[in-house]
Amino acid sequence: MSVRKRKWITRGGEAKEAWIVDYTDSQGGRHIETFDRKKDADEHHAKVKVDVRTGTHTPVAKSISVTQAAEDWITSARLEGREASTLAQYRQHAHHIGERIGNLKLASLTTPRVNAFRDDLLATMSRVMARKVMVSLKSLLHDAQRRGNVAQNTAVGVKRIDVNQRHEGKLRVGVDIPAADEIKAIINAAGRWRPLLMTAAFSGLRGSELRGLRWEDVDLKVGELHVRQRADRYNVIGSLKSKAGHRVVPLGPLVLNVLREWKLVCPRGELGLVFPTASGRIATHNHLRRVLKAAVRIAGLTNSKGEPKYAGVHALRHFYASWCINPLDRGGQGLPAKVVQERLGHSSIVMTMDTYGHLFPPSDDAGKRLADAERALLG
Repeated sequence: MSVRKRKWITRGGEAKEAWIVDYTDSQGGRHIETFDRKKDADEHHAKVKVDVRTGTHTPVAKSISVTQAAEDWITSARLEGREASTLAQYRQHAHHIGERIGNLKLASLTTPRVNAFRDDLLATMSRVMARKVMVSLKSLLHDAQRRGNVAQNTAVGVKRIDVNQRHEGKLRVGVDIPAADEIKAIINAAGRWRPLLMTAAFSGLRGSELRGLRWEDVDLKVGELHVRQRADRYNVIGSLKSKAGHRVVPLGPLVLNVLREWKLVCPRGELGLVFPTASGRIATHNHLRRVLKAAVRIAGLTNSKGEPKYAGVHALRHFYASWCINPLDRGGQGLPAKVVQERLGHSSIVMTMDTYGHLFPPSDDAGKRLADAERALLG
């Protein structure tokens, strides 16, 4: 097994050179692979040497392509019962992967090549989408490794793409998060959809959770809302995004009174939904957006172009988070971060703090505690 340089002259008289990896596999078959750079040849040589010794090597000529591996990965996800919306996202990610490295053989995919792929994603799309595509690439390579189609996942050592306030900017009250007076105006302008927008603003449910909410999940006597299911973008009822999504959210008396009145006139359907269509079926995500945008516009909350200031129901979820965080003297509940995480159904406290950490008020006695600590340490 060796790495050597090869030089030759083309028919046109042009001098060419390349780096050759020459090796024999565990079955005695000889393979010669060509690389433009010595660095890539050396890395491939080191990888092949280990794979041949452990009996996991797949020659490039017999390896499947990244596109074929992506198809296997999506098929596996479908057979495991993943939701249609999840499969659609996987296909979108596979498209981005296929455009860039789909024709490459799995056995020829190196960590430097995956790093170049990562850089290309960051240069051509948002950080949020680039991160999702990278996660999917690692997942499909793991699936290929599990199937025995590749010896190792060359994306494992590639630096993850972080998405945080440094890149996306912090959520701002009055810009991304409706202020308290704006929430009042929106609810007052909601008309017949007052129960929906009020519940959204004072429970923090995701749009999919609101659309899948059943009356049997709302305890009007105790004042609790149990989040147990969601409706995906294809209007299919399914499980929540994570185990943490299963939660109990307390409701205040004003929201409870509005829901009691709404229950008397709510359209009936087989699913027993709290916020269905007029025929009792699952409302679409676009329906929720139209309802909010109409209320925002009626409330006079528009930009210079006359467009609604808040167009997505997630803005009401942001408000709920800020309402939970704000201290009592600012009209909030002053809840600790862990409780906020549980109320929102976040899978980790890191997600909560990354998104809303800047909203928590600083400690008033921070300076005093610092001085006390200095005195205790230095005398």
